Amino acid sequence: QLVESGGGWVQPGGSLRLSCTASGFTFSNFDMSWVRHTSGQGPEWVSAINGGGTDTYYAPSVQGRFTISRDNAKNTVTLQMNSLNSEDTAVYYCNGRHFVRSNIEYWGRGTQVTVSS
Repeated sequence: QLVESGGGWVQPGGSLRLSCTASGFTFSNFDMSWVRHTSGQGPEWVSAINGGGTDTYYAPSVQGRFTISRDNAKNTVTLQMNSLNSEDTAVYYCNGRHFVRSNIEYWGRGTQVTVSS
């Protein structure tokens, strides 16, 4: 199970910190990602981190503004979002995929992020 938290409303230029807490599986065996959905558009992959936390990846649209990290001792992955703009408004979903058996995958229920003045 994956449970996201930390969404909400923020003004343009502001920051939010999303967290995703995992349970029921060996967290460190899973690569973790954040994916966002905006109304009227398809899903957009945002960021990913490998199981050991040594490799991180970002979509060009968030590179330099967002930072992904994980704490395997606490079974959490975090997305620090800075310099937010209206295009970042979306529902953000946490995803976990087994690093070997990619067919083993989990999704959270999402958390809404709204960037508006």
